[in-house]
Amino acid sequence: MRNRKSLAVLVAGLLTAGCATTPTGPMVRVMPAPSKPFEVFAQEQTDCEHYASDQVAGGAQAANSRALGATALGAVLGLGVGAATGSGRAATVGLASGGAVGAAVGANQSSYAGYSLQRRYDIAYSQCMYAKDNTVPGMMAAAPPPRS
Repeated sequence: MRNRKSLAVLVAGLLTAGCATTPTGPMVRVMPAPSKPFEVFAQEQTDCEHYASDQVAGGAQAANSRALGATALGAVLGLGVGAATGSGRAATVGLASGGAVGAAVGANQSSYAGYSLQRRYDIAYSQCMYAKDNTVPGMMAAAPPPRS
């Protein structure tokens, strides 16, 4: 009984360790355009944060659902392999170990998805702020066409 509790805690830890979360804000630095009032800049930040959030909406939930699916699949496959031996104990061990491996795989995928969501959020935020004529490091204003 004690091993089952330890295993349950381990699986729960693996699941929550790699959960993807929706970005709460940008990880990029943006400066107001020269002579732009700070109040206008602050409002543009808020607008662009909402825009970026809309671009990644639902991504974290989808990633976490896939992680739960990987855990369930691992548990079922482990149960099947353990049950094939004809031993109830082997089926239990297969279920537990398959679930743990599935949880580890799912947690890794969720963690990667969280990074990807933050990157997509930052890109959308940067594009929005740049479109409002703010200074975004790494983005340069288009040069005027050459004179003929």
